[in-house]
Amino acid sequence: MQTMLLYLLIMAVVVAAVFAAVWFVFGRGEDLPPLEKGTTLARLPRAGITGADVRSISFSQTLRGYSQTEVDWALEKLARELDELRGVVLDLQGREAADLSAARVDPPDQSPAGP
Repeated sequence: MQTMLLYLLIMAVVVAAVFAAVWFVFGRGEDLPPLEKGTTLARLPRAGITGADVRSISFSQTLRGYSQTEVDWALEKLARELDELRGVVLDLQGREAADLSAARVDPPDQSPAGP
């Protein structure tokens, strides 16, 4: 009889220890409040978006979500386009700056017309 009580006591201690370990590891199971409507976890900078910014976006998935491969394809295409357009803009800004500096260095001859 004492052996059975000892086994029950040890089993209760083991169950309590496992319960406490699970409680501390996984928490109490509280849910976070839902996000407000229109709020998204995807972030982009307000200005100066680069291809790397677009590549790092992650979308939340829903039950009737999106096709991952299609979204990844679209994002990669958008990232390449942004990189290309930023390169064109920087090239044009460099040309404009070079033209302005050349115009300042070599002003046209403005001497009065001769007799």
